[in-house]
Amino acid sequence: MYLCLCKGLTESDVQRVAQACQANPKALTTALGLDDDDCCGRCAGNIDQLAACAASGCLRAAG
Repeated sequence: MYLCLCKGLTESDVQRVAQACQANPKALTTALGLDDDDCCGRCAGNIDQLAACAASGCLRAAG
């Protein structure tokens, strides 16, 4: 499932990057480009939840 339409990011993309960033919300936002001008920012508003979900593995279970 897509989590960011602006960037075309899927659950597996977020999971992979979250593992590399150790699910740190700020690092995850930067690594995914959610703070870029061409991103609407909706998913960045939920970055804490995405990071926590990625850390717990729930994205893997859902994907």
